[in-house]
Amino acid sequence: MSASDLLAKVTSCSQISNGKYKTDDETSATVPVCGKNGAVFWKADMDIDCDGQRTTNCNEDRDPWYQDDTAFHQSDGKPLKAESLPYVVVPSSSSIWNYSGAGIKGGGVVAVIYNNKVEYAVVGDTGPTKIIGEASYATAKGLGIDSDPATGGVDSGVTYILFKNSKVSPIESHSAAVTLGDQLARQFLANN
Repeated sequence: MSASDLLAKVTSCSQISNGKYKTDDETSATVPVCGKNGAVFWKADMDIDCDGQRTTNCNEDRDPWYQDDTAFHQSDGKPLKAESLPYVVVPSSSSIWNYSGAGIKGGGVVAVIYNNKVEYAVVGDTGPTKIIGEASYATAKGLGIDSDPATGGVDSGVTYILFKNSKVSPIESHSAAVTLGDQLARQFLANN
């Protein structure tokens, strides 16, 4: 599934959020959540999320904002591993937008596109209510983005397409996310 095929379907936005999001604390709110047939999308930056299980590159020493939990958990009940699992952070539900009301759930499939590459990820964590544009260490690495939790990420150019009512099982299986993602991306291209 090519990045350009997917990007061609998200050139214009039908805004479904009640307002817009900031990409970082210090920026103004410019990012709407947009609706498509079978999906929602946004175009933002990528901040690095290293939360979840403590690993070599994701821990208190490497990440000043490290938390040892994620909103959604592996099939064994443990938090996700940001270092090895590509996952995306959605803004916690607020008056701006409620992700679950839009058919987005933990383990849902996301096509993350940057620099002509597509990385399939899962919805793995929730973040601040007013900020959008965050994904795990492994997502950044897969897209060739600097994955350092303190200094990495990229300021713009990332497109997130979240497929409604999808669920990868188990959530920690990246290969399952890729298989389902490829199938849903084809469906998305056919229906939009």
